[in-house]
Amino acid sequence: MNLDPDAPFPTLTDLARAYRSGEVTPSRVVGAHLDRLNRLDRHLGAWQAVYSEDAMRLAEAADRMFEAGIDLGPFQGIPFALKDICDVKGRVTTGGSKAMENRISPETGTLTKRLFAAGGIMLGKTKTVECAFGGWGTNLHMGTPRNPWDRETHRVPGGSSSGTGVAVAAGMAVCGVGTDTGGSVRLPAAYCGITGLKVTEGRLPIDGILPLSHSLDTPGPLARSVADARVMFAAMDGSPDDGITGNREIAGLRLGVPDDVELEVCTAEIRAAFSAALETLRGLGAVLVPFKTPRSLADLTAECGRFIVAEAYAHHHALYDRADLPLDPGGRMRMLVGRGISAVDYVSMQSTRRAGMAKFLTLMSELDAIVTPTTRETAPPVTEIDEADAPSVFTRFANWFGLCALSLPSGVAADGLPTSLQIVGRPHDEAMVMRIGAAYEAERGPFPAPDISAGTHGGTDGR
Repeated sequence: MNLDPDAPFPTLTDLARAYRSGEVTPSRVVGAHLDRLNRLDRHLGAWQAVYSEDAMRLAEAADRMFEAGIDLGPFQGIPFALKDICDVKGRVTTGGSKAMENRISPETGTLTKRLFAAGGIMLGKTKTVECAFGGWGTNLHMGTPRNPWDRETHRVPGGSSSGTGVAVAAGMAVCGVGTDTGGSVRLPAAYCGITGLKVTEGRLPIDGILPLSHSLDTPGPLARSVADARVMFAAMDGSPDDGITGNREIAGLRLGVPDDVELEVCTAEIRAAFSAALETLRGLGAVLVPFKTPRSLADLTAECGRFIVAEAYAHHHALYDRADLPLDPGGRMRMLVGRGISAVDYVSMQSTRRAGMAKFLTLMSELDAIVTPTTRETAPPVTEIDEADAPSVFTRFANWFGLCALSLPSGVAADGLPTSLQIVGRPHDEAMVMRIGAAYEAERGPFPAPDISAGTHGGTDGR
């Protein structure tokens, strides 16, 4: 098995097979990932904390378990990253905030316990936007990870699961935990050229995860393929999975497609990539159906954003009402909008949401899924973004209406940066979005990894 430090490492599903054939051991794989992490992260800055000794000890224990014939399932021995809003008892969880840099986690959350129980090996904690509140992935005080697709220009990694997206894309972890309140799994996946699954609201436990919007927060996997995301999702869900991608047949499935008005916000390259993805889906036999949301995506994005702010401020006002704390100015600007939202406003927003959800699901009743671009542009330079803007025009509606969604790479644009396709499904229909994603992925073929050995952006063969 190739563990060349400058080549893409094997996928989760490849490793699961190789462990069981005896081709490679967890200790060798974890050691190789730690070596790559130590070499690359000085430049990329994806990690908040690395637990090398613990990871190697667990990897050696996994070696012995395989030797003894003890098999916990396909996640056993897999080195993963944990977003630094997830508690691990006795470890620091900063939530991406300098003001919480010494906060010790009181308990380990259920989701993380499940990954440990499935045999996963945590390499460490990855950076996040402060309090997980921001789609670009920036963090003034704790550091903004660099998108690995461009080693020269500091481009956004996507947020808020910025460090996890970079760590997985650069091969410093096989997969990782993100959380998605308005796009925070799918945006890093899109900008970094990997796969991210936003699960249905309430599908996975959120105890032991610092809240942003408790109504909308959804943890989910970031991985290098749909099959890998499926295996990690099964471990997070506490359910069995054989590691083999299920049904890839999508002929006859009805997929909703937004109209040209909604796509006007996209760059020409994103529109071209989306058009090519639609042709691929059509070639697989999917039926593409025009679909219009009850209100414009921009309006739904704003509506969802205001709700997020209301709940976020309720959770974090004790930090942001203090002018003396070292808080990220972009995060403070967004968070303090919550000061002006009354209880009457909040209850009204809940009613609006319930009514909108019912109407949306009715409109979706004759569709199997909706497809959109994930982002309106490829990853912009950090110096060119507007912190008052949000890149989540195609993602927030899925959170607002309690849906599930998958983001996966669709191509590489002329600027050498990845483009992405989003597949949005009905509540608790993760199997459907992964089925469509796996079919598309198989037809698309292997996707390149960022060139981690060179000083310029671009891809290397294989993933």
